[in-house]
Amino acid sequence: MHPENTPWSIGRAAMGGDAFVGVIVGDRMRDLRPEADTLGAADLSSPAATVGLLERWTSVQPLMAALAADTDAGTWLDVDDVELLAPLSPRQIFQAGANYRKHVVDLAVAHTELSGDRTIDQVRADAAATMDKRKQGGSPFIFIGLPSAVTGPTQTVTLPAYSEKHDWELELAAVIGIPAYRVSADDALAHVAAYTIVNDLTTRDLVFRRDMPELGADWFRAKNAPGFLPLGPSLVPAEFVPDPQDLTLTLTLNGQTMQDESTADMLFSVAEIVAAASQTTTLLPGDLVLTGSPAGNGAAWGRLLRDGDVMQSTISGLGRQTTRVIAEAGR
Repeated sequence: MHPENTPWSIGRAAMGGDAFVGVIVGDRMRDLRPEADTLGAADLSSPAATVGLLERWTSVQPLMAALAADTDAGTWLDVDDVELLAPLSPRQIFQAGANYRKHVVDLAVAHTELSGDRTIDQVRADAAATMDKRKQGGSPFIFIGLPSAVTGPTQTVTLPAYSEKHDWELELAAVIGIPAYRVSADDALAHVAAYTIVNDLTTRDLVFRRDMPELGADWFRAKNAPGFLPLGPSLVPAEFVPDPQDLTLTLTLNGQTMQDESTADMLFSVAEIVAAASQTTTLLPGDLVLTGSPAGNGAAWGRLLRDGDVMQSTISGLGRQTTRVIAEAGR
């Protein structure tokens, strides 16, 4: 569950009813509450505690590294003995859509009515050409998510009964540590403090409004149900992710691999997405920037989420999250 071969990461956990921020090293977690004064933090038990650390990231990062390295001091716990919570309660959530080439091509096939003169190969070729054109003269497609949709990396998620078409979307998320406003793509990654895993659950039949098709996508209804953004298990400092465009995302459903793709397939890079979002508004410490989901969603497989399904999501060096879903009862 926790990141392997990563020197340390930041997590939140609960034990005996108490929540706290800690550093994770291997299979152990150091409770940082006794070090609150050292870190300049008033409270390391509240949901906002991680944001507070990110606000002081430049000065806090070396202190966290020192605490992680001092394995003979402090209060260390076995990660398996605590309940890992969402490592962050984000201020703002920026989401990039249609950002993996193969994914967009698959969706084009899934949503196009084929005929004698409109073959799968033609649909794929047209979608690929559209992507190339977008890359040359376009910009990332970015929309807003709700922090209230965030849940932890092991929590069970309830599938709302108003639909039977709920889907998975594994994504790499960048965590902002230094405010960014109108930054360039060349400078954008300097504002990223960490990376983490997100599964951006989506209700497919609510993506487009049937009553007002001219308004386009309705991301509010399709993506923001409670728990529809499993986050974590932890925040891995950006220094341990030398190239965010060289990571492998893998999602399994009940043990079967559904998504398995490299971030190299992104149309717009992490840096380009962060830069694009910053042109409109200021990205703040604790903000999440989601970077799109690769091919292999349920819509492409023709197999959406069902009661009792278990998803396991991994990204190179960022650990693993396990999400079980249950159908909503009583409706």
